[in-house]
Amino acid sequence: MYENYYGFKELPFNVTPDPRFLYRSESHRDALAYITYGVFQKKGFIAVTGEVGVGKTTVVNAFIDLFQPSLEVAFVFSTLFPFDQLLYLICNDFGIDAENMNKAQMLLALNRFLISQYENNRNTVLIIDEAQNLSPEVLEELRMLSNLETRDRKLIQIMLVGQPELENILNLNELRQLRQRIPGVCRIPMLSREDVIKYIKYRLEIASVNNGGPVFTDDALEEIYHYSGGTPRLINVLCDRVLLLGYVANTRTISGKIVREGIRDLESKESPVMDRRNGPM
Repeated sequence: MYENYYGFKELPFNVTPDPRFLYRSESHRDALAYITYGVFQKKGFIAVTGEVGVGKTTVVNAFIDLFQPSLEVAFVFSTLFPFDQLLYLICNDFGIDAENMNKAQMLLALNRFLISQYENNRNTVLIIDEAQNLSPEVLEELRMLSNLETRDRKLIQIMLVGQPELENILNLNELRQLRQRIPGVCRIPMLSREDVIKYIKYRLEIASVNNGGPVFTDDALEEIYHYSGGTPRLINVLCDRVLLLGYVANTRTISGKIVREGIRDLESKESPVMDRRNGPM
């Protein structure tokens, strides 16, 4: 609605995990380096954790974009399944026809697929989002899945991406063998006050046609930081709202007053119910 008014070629604060909009704070750079190291050094397992909306999926998508020509990726979002059903989803996302196969047949088909990828010098990566929902039993089966290997390397790299609760699950005594295979868990923290300011300016620059667009005053940026607590998703939701309010008020200057009005809108009964931790519900 307001793109033309501010001179945007696209909306700057969408909540989709678009890697083009990844602001590389120090922690996000560290996460990207950790993922790259784990995959290309064939570590077998990688674990990335962080609170809801902190940018985990965006970092993962940035990694895929950077190295896509050498990767074969399966991305699984549905984790509230027993292992047999999860294995079917994994095969399906790799393009393996597993219809009417039992568990043993799916494992054999997956192994053949992994060997073919290895022979073609491609890195096969399984990414499991919302991994904190996996049961210990399923995680143990995934550990066994990582045993598909040649004499010198793992054939599949398994990336577990989830909320901080995933760390507690991985520390269970019954999962100690799995935990020992993970080269440290990478935890992405919330953005600092300085990074929040840089994050907002970065996304505005990416979306602007000629480095134009709105101007956020210092008190507006401070209000956004305090409301969001450094959570990128909450920053996006609030900034999208205040840009709409600025458009309605016919001003390109986003002041603290406009931000406070945006916060009241988001928290009012007339707006969708908001959870400060989880975003729109």
